[in-house]
Amino acid sequence: MKGPETPAGRRAIELFDTAPRADRFHVRARWWSCPFPEIQRRVPVVGRILEVGCGHGLLSSYLALSAPGREVEGVDIDEHKIALAQAAAARLAPGEARVSFAAIEPGDLPDGPFDAIVVNDVLYLMPEALRRDVLGACVARLGPAGVVVIKEIDVAPRWKYEVNRLQEIVATKVLRYTEGDHVEVVPMQHFADQLRELGLEPTIESIDRWYPHAHAILTARRPPP
Repeated sequence: MKGPETPAGRRAIELFDTAPRADRFHVRARWWSCPFPEIQRRVPVVGRILEVGCGHGLLSSYLALSAPGREVEGVDIDEHKIALAQAAAARLAPGEARVSFAAIEPGDLPDGPFDAIVVNDVLYLMPEALRRDVLGACVARLGPAGVVVIKEIDVAPRWKYEVNRLQEIVATKVLRYTEGDHVEVVPMQHFADQLRELGLEPTIESIDRWYPHAHAILTARRPPP
């Protein structure tokens, strides 16, 4: 678990300093519990970037602040969190970063093409049919040289998987802090197989070192002609 080590990370968290206390706590907890830098370095430094299920917008803001050549769009079904993300983005200085947020209906994504589409800890909250639809929509909106980046919790190591599963049950079914009541963690290989069926070439890496959760990241591109 690591705190923000770059000016972009510190600035992204600072954008939420005026948010309600519970949301400020959640944003900081998300940073400490998720390897955001590992996601950031797999995203192109130039181009149009979409984050699906952006929540408060912390990762989208961080991506935009890390590289001025990125134009980042964050979308989510939670209107409350989108309002907080928009309020945070409004605190950016003119020209500091290009990032915007919008509320959407489940599975309804903005028009592409995108140079990268990022999905961070969202797919496990969806039923299988919706997951397939969302992945299909992502591939359909991907530019010719674009990349899909998926960060999810894997099922191994098993004890780390169990820690995250219990945590998410509390968030969705007890505290009702996260939208939805469906929690189903599946192996990352499952998403790799689906993306391969959709014509992409995926690779999976474990990025759980120093974290109590079984973080894994998948990157997928179209094969060269």
